Amino acid sequence: MNITQTFYDNMASRYDKLFFDWQATTREQALILERIFRDQGFDRTARVLDCACGIGTQAIGLAALGYPVTASDISEGELAEARERAAKNGVAIRFARADFCALSESFAETFDILIAMDNALPHMLTAEALARAVGSIAAQLRPGGIFVASIRDYDSLLPSKPPYSPPYIHKTDKGQRVSFQTWEWAEENYRLTQYIIEDEEALQISKFACEYRATRREELTKLLLNAGCREAVWKFPEETGFYQPIVVARK
Repeated sequence: MNITQTFYDNMASRYDKLFFDWQATTREQALILERIFRDQGFDRTARVLDCACGIGTQAIGLAALGYPVTASDISEGELAEARERAAKNGVAIRFARADFCALSESFAETFDILIAMDNALPHMLTAEALARAVGSIAAQLRPGGIFVASIRDYDSLLPSKPPYSPPYIHKTDKGQRVSFQTWEWAEENYRLTQYIIEDEEALQISKFACEYRATRREELTKLLLNAGCREAVWKFPEETGFYQPIVVARK
């Protein structure tokens, strides 16, 4: 088991604590994605594969809107959490464990739309690994299909390589939750430690570590074009309302 699987397996039951209201976030992000889908000519009949589904934040929201959704992840812990949350939300999603570097091993069919949100692709720690992931994802798109992904704004972060992220402070009926990350850089790679502090009925502190590689937008754009996409366009938070830059690539 690699560090990414361990990170998400361990964090699965706490991941929703990163949000003030996870349930509301599923609805909000689904509507953001739907606007992108519609701008690209797709309606709710489009077959969607969320190939980095985590606990289902985007997949569940899209399924609730009526999209036929398949969701996969490398983490069994996250998938178990996503299945439970899908059931509680009353939505039908086909779940599968899959590595997005080798999607053809899990899926025989192609999809209209693939998504990989919340900085999933920068878990690829080398340029070669990222190229494999992009090639695998593009291969599961039907001609004319789109890939939608979000990553941190590394173009802005790399010049200064900040040692931490600003904290999120969520006031609750019982107190507050605070979450933040520390980043230890080694060239373009960095070790991230996620802290979640719950100061509500009792103080609880959770800590999870993982690794990332800062991916510039130009690098990802070139890889998408090399993998068979005919265009790749970046959209920014002021346009979409999403908290990270989003790339939309059409095959």
